[in-house]
Amino acid sequence: MYRVINKQALFKRLFLYFLPLTLIGILIGAPFILLFIGALSLLLWHYHQLYRLSDWLLNQRSFNPPEGEGAWEQIFEGIYHLQHRNRKKRNELAELIRRFREGAEAVPDAVVVLQQDLSIVWCNQLALKVLGLQWPTDHGQRLDNLIRDPKFIKYMQSHDFDDPLELDSGHASEQVLEFRVMPYAEQLMMVVRDITRLKQLEQMRKDFVANVSHELRTPLTVVTGYLEMMDADNMPPPMMWEKAHGTMIEQCKRMDSLVNQLLSLSRIEGARRQEKDRPVCVPDMLALIQTEAHSVNQDKHHELIFEVDKHLDILGSADELRSAFSNLVFNAIHYTKLEGRVVVKWQLIEDQACFSVEDNGDGIAPEHINRLTERFYRVDKARSRKTGGSGLGLAITKHVLTRHDSSLEIQSTVGEGSCFSFAFASEKVKIMTNDESHESVILK
Repeated sequence: MYRVINKQALFKRLFLYFLPLTLIGILIGAPFILLFIGALSLLLWHYHQLYRLSDWLLNQRSFNPPEGEGAWEQIFEGIYHLQHRNRKKRNELAELIRRFREGAEAVPDAVVVLQQDLSIVWCNQLALKVLGLQWPTDHGQRLDNLIRDPKFIKYMQSHDFDDPLELDSGHASEQVLEFRVMPYAEQLMMVVRDITRLKQLEQMRKDFVANVSHELRTPLTVVTGYLEMMDADNMPPPMMWEKAHGTMIEQCKRMDSLVNQLLSLSRIEGARRQEKDRPVCVPDMLALIQTEAHSVNQDKHHELIFEVDKHLDILGSADELRSAFSNLVFNAIHYTKLEGRVVVKWQLIEDQACFSVEDNGDGIAPEHINRLTERFYRVDKARSRKTGGSGLGLAITKHVLTRHDSSLEIQSTVGEGSCFSFAFASEKVKIMTNDESHESVILK
């Protein structure tokens, strides 16, 4: 155990060292010479210990100090314990820094630590990806020299960080970044968050409210206009009443259909419990859809072809799947030019149940395809209203397929036609086995 030497012990050692020299010097008649020799020897011995100490401190080939003698034993032992404590504190500090960095790496945002002059002290891996930084090349570089956007430079040089800065990223298309800066301990911590999805959702909400308002305002305006023309004392002539009555009924049905589709979409957006899946007889469902399709097709005169594998069923929700199947079939009928051709296929391809609807209509331009499943999005708004479309059918189909672990694929060529398709994984496929032929049949 480390022992501390006090002044009394030091004086006692010096007294016991010089007392024999003094006595011997008196006996031989030369006390001062012996005291001088003893003091010189003691001084040389201390200088030797100092040399050993300085050599160890400068060259330190070992963590342990050299073996000490006499009073130097406690000095070397004290230095050893001091180094041991410092080493323990350094390890604790290194562990603390390591945990801090691991925590900063786990943050789902880009983090950059800056000096007051905006030079980079440290950043996490996500900052390298989001801001395009390079580490350790950019260590010590000014961040406003690396991000040359005028809005960013003005924001950082103003030192007014009460409000965050929103900035379009130059490293990714249509990406919006939010910069927040928090001063601390004479440094700055910058947190950069990707808010692209949030901005998209905000825009979708605005579009949704605007579209719903617009869709409901038109029929309400029609109904209100007719009602204002009527009162108990001034009823319109029978011919005008018949037309007004028919128009109001039609607009009310349109509003009722829109509200029902919105409720259906709201209902299917939540998570679905797949353990409630039941076998769905898709051939029978498509037979009913085919009957309805022929009724809808009376004015279009399309050639409708249904190629259906009569033994191919799947596991899922019958009501939801009927919406997905029928929306694609009826859309093809409504948006295909007169006397066109619509082919509906339900077949087994590589252990997957595949459904497709192909038409030879006008096709869809590439810039519209990725947005077709958005609520109320229409390629041709005037044409969609003429056909009675609400703009919700493909949005409902998308959510139904997502709930059944599938996705909608759209292939289209302008002037040639479109193909809407989706597939169900093998674990959802259920093949019926009976005496009937398993070959696909063509129903016209």
